Amino acid sequence: MVDTDLKTFAISDFRLQSGVVLPEVTIAYRTLGTLAADRGNAVLVTHGNTSGPQMIDPGGSTGEGSWNEIVGPGKAVDTVSLFAICPNMLGSSYGSTNAASIDPATGKPYGPRFPDITLSDIVGTQRLLIDQLGIAKLFAIVGPSYGGFQAFQWAVNYPDMMKGIAPVVTSPLVPRERSEGNVARLLGALSKDPNWNGGDYYDRGGVAETMTEIRMATLKTYGIEDRLKATMSDPVEIEAAIRDEAARWAKGFDANSLIILAKALRGFDVTAQLSRIKAKVLFVLSRTDKLFPPDIAPGVMQGLKAAGVDADYFLLDSELGHSASGLDAHKWAPRLKVFMESLA
Repeated sequence: MVDTDLKTFAISDFRLQSGVVLPEVTIAYRTLGTLAADRGNAVLVTHGNTSGPQMIDPGGSTGEGSWNEIVGPGKAVDTVSLFAICPNMLGSSYGSTNAASIDPATGKPYGPRFPDITLSDIVGTQRLLIDQLGIAKLFAIVGPSYGGFQAFQWAVNYPDMMKGIAPVVTSPLVPRERSEGNVARLLGALSKDPNWNGGDYYDRGGVAETMTEIRMATLKTYGIEDRLKATMSDPVEIEAAIRDEAARWAKGFDANSLIILAKALRGFDVTAQLSRIKAKVLFVLSRTDKLFPPDIAPGVMQGLKAAGVDADYFLLDSELGHSASGLDAHKWAPRLKVFMESLA
């Protein structure tokens, strides 16, 4: 069964960690494969900061965020035997409740009034989805970057609910100065847009040009220039290709979602709770990743081992930086396949 239609799950009166209650929450998600009768074959695929459930679509783009070489029939997350679920994060832009959603109290978009959320809030909505599907224990949780943060948060919040986690190009913490700096940088760039209006831009034509510029900078950090140099030599042509990819993304991603998800990382640090993890762990980094360079691996692995976690590490030998988990999937998929088989 190939099923990638977007489904939705509704939650009423969801209480955030802050105590604020969201009266209506929708979580959008996609699935691939068939849920077993005993509901024991579910793999939660947690997406990155700026991607969404489409990352598991068969035949999807090979751009940043695509995992169609990881998830599918006969692949590392083998949907012949496993059931993959990829939910859109709370606050994100691909079908779940976010700042562009209508606030029932006002009848208008939340905009900048969307309440601050945390990683625990994000995985809390996913936990309710898993419960609703009748899944008592996940086979595994696998995700890149922000998806890796979610995998770590799941493992410490709900330690009995998965056999294994594979956090990829990620870390169990984001230094507070880095997350605060990211929020300030984004707000600084967006506030210069004439349509920004403090985040109330929905009836002012949007902020697509500024979002395109932000995305171009992000893609360069991810290593897109090295990827494009494999097929292009003209710097002007390369820059135009980056702009084109960034502009396509900017059409579908809400600027307030960038802020919401950046704020949710403030204080993300599960290193003091690693001893709560009962799942097996496969930690994967990319050799050329500037965001999560391989030199963080010894500290992370030492922390996991000291906490008594059954953990293994794999270095993805790629020139494609932070985008390597999807674009160079063939270089680590065999290791993930071995890990998934070990959980069976």
